[in-house]
This record gives sequence, structure tokens and C-alpha cells, in this order.
Amino acid sequence: MAMTEVSDTLDARGLLCPLPVLKARKRLMALPAGAALELWADDPAAVIDVPHFCAESGHELLSQGESDSHQIYVIRKSV
Repeated sequence: MAMTEVSDTLDARGLLCPLPVLKARKRLMALPAGAALELWADDPAAVIDVPHFCAESGHELLSQGESDSHQIYVIRKSV
């Protein structure tokens, strides 16, 4: 799989549900179609919320992983 160039990064660590998803939605609105947003979150509910948000809004969840202290999601904005 080719590396995806991230257009913007949103640090939502320390925020609880639903704030990481709400902030991601707002940030994605400002990006052009096809841009990729990297989202950092440490809310345990984000593991469920972020994939659900992508599925419901039509955005593509390109990757979902973890670092030592937080989860990392890469979301491609839909057209």
C-alpha cells in the first residue's frame, strides 16, 4: 500500500466522546475533497466512534493504529 500524504493533523488527545469526532468533522469540512486528515485521540470510545463516523459520513478510514499513548487514524475526505 502506498504512503498517503497527510494534509492536516488534529490532536484530539484529552478530549472525550463525542469531541474527537466533532472536531474531525469540522476540520474535514475545511479540507478539499481527497485530502487526508491524521487524527490523534486517546478516548477509548474513539475506537468505535471514528470508524462509525467515517462509515456514516462517507469518508474513507485509510488506517487505524496506536502509539504508546494514543490512537492514530488517517481519514480521507470524501468527494
